[in-house]
Parts: sequence; C-alpha cells; structure tokens
Amino acid sequence: MLSALITHGHRVRAIAPPRGPLGLHVMPVGAGFERRANEVYTWEGLKRGAAPFVLIQHTIAGRGELDFEGTRHKLLPGSTLVLSFPHANRYWLARGQTWEYFWIAFNGREALRIIRAVIDLKGPVLTPAADTVDHLAGACLDLVATADPAAGAVSARAYQALMALYDGAFGTAPVASTIAPPLARVCDYVADHLAEPLGVDRLAEIAGLSRAHFVRRFAAELGLSPSDFVFTERMEHASRLLTATDLSVVAIAAAAGFQNGNYFAKAFRRHVGLSPGDFRKQAVAAG
Repeated sequence: MLSALITHGHRVRAIAPPRGPLGLHVMPVGAGFERRANEVYTWEGLKRGAAPFVLIQHTIAGRGELDFEGTRHKLLPGSTLVLSFPHANRYWLARGQTWEYFWIAFNGREALRIIRAVIDLKGPVLTPAADTVDHLAGACLDLVATADPAAGAVSARAYQALMALYDGAFGTAPVASTIAPPLARVCDYVADHLAEPLGVDRLAEIAGLSRAHFVRRFAAELGLSPSDFVFTERMEHASRLLTATDLSVVAIAAAAGFQNGNYFAKAFRRHVGLSPGDFRKQAVAAG
C-alpha cells in the first residue's frame, strides 16, 4: 500500500466533521502525502489551536527534526512521528534538507487515549515494521482518494490505522522492560501510588539505592530526574481523568497527587497550555 500511495502522488485533504446525532470517538480531520524541500516548514505544538487532536506522520525519504519536551530527535526514513496536541513540541525541516512523508491527523476521545498511551510507553518516534507502515499508508490513501465517504466508514478506516500502530508498537507479547529492575520497580510504584507523596528519598528506598546514586542512575536511564518523571506521570494521569471521567478538578488534583487544586491548575496550564476546565471542554467537543 505504501507503493500505491507513492504512485497516487502528493496530495493533502482536509476532512470535515461528520454530520449526525452522534460524535465519533475516532475521526480523521486530515491526511496527506507531501514533499518539502529547502523551505520554511515548522509546526509548534502549542500553536496548533486549543482543540485536542493527534498526528501520525511517517518519513519516506529525507529528514525532519523534532524537539519533544527538550529532547531532539531525527526523523529519518522509516521513522514514524506520533504526537498529541496541544503539547510543548516542535517539528520542522532544517535548512537545505528535504522531507517526504505521509500523515493522518485524528481527533476523538479514543484516538487521544491510544496515542497518548503509545507516547507514554514508547516515546514520540517509532520505527514500525513494513506491514504496519503499509496499513498506515493504506489508510492515508483511502482518506485522500475516496470522494465523499460516509462518516462511519472514515472513522472505521482511521480506527484500523490506530490499531495497526498499536500492534506495531506493542505486538502480541508482553513488552520486555529495558530498565534496570530497581528503576522499573520505582516506575511501577509511581504508577500505582500517584495520589501519595513520592519524594526522592522514598523512591530511592524502593529502589534500594542511596539517594545520590539513585538520582544519577534514574536520570541516566530514563532521561528525566525522578521529580520530573513523577510530575510528568501525574500530568498524564490528570489528563486521562479529565478526558474520561466527570470527576471535579479538585478531585482529579488529589488523585494525581496535588494537595492544592489551585497549584494543580497552574501547573497543568504550564504543562499543557490549557486550564484543566478548558482541556476537558475541548476533549468533550472532540469526542
């Protein structure tokens, strides 16, 4: 299907929201196959509007650049960019470079949930197998080439693409952790006790390491300090609760480990770019 998409040629298509009595939880809002060459091409994740959506963008040739939470990634042929918005990310074409890629953008509650889970566990850049790329390319081709498809058919095709990405990321076997057992034990503890105090001393105790050794080793293996890791996990948990539940912002703050609702609201706005209330409204409107 990738070869069929390439044969079909470069094209971009915006997809209008469905008309009907029901909102669809996975809905593509656009798709395209493009080539950029020696031009100004840059997107910033906090300047894409307030409505939540997700993006899958696969590099066929050339090279793109990504800054994701301060970490630089090269987007080389065979790599797939996976992002959710709004978020503090930026991707662009460096001066003098070329970049050929296809992409699909989605909104809807289930699309947000799946892509955020992929990013949480695998990061924003994947290298999927050829059959996964073919599934994604086939979905992109259908979306750009089919004239006036029914909303349900479009949603189903988009969902198939998301599931192909999910299977490509996780497969059918349990994902083996590459993190050292003491640090994996800490990560599991954090996930299960987000509402509780998670100071560095307590985490070092769980790891069975001295505080100084734990901090150095954790940062080296996970790329974040223990406190930054806990904060990120709390923000992701709060985002999921805002999207999937009707809990009050105060209750969500407590569930995510924030003692003060006002502090949580300020921290959430700095991290996501929206207040908790506005984030929830946008997610409901998108879903």
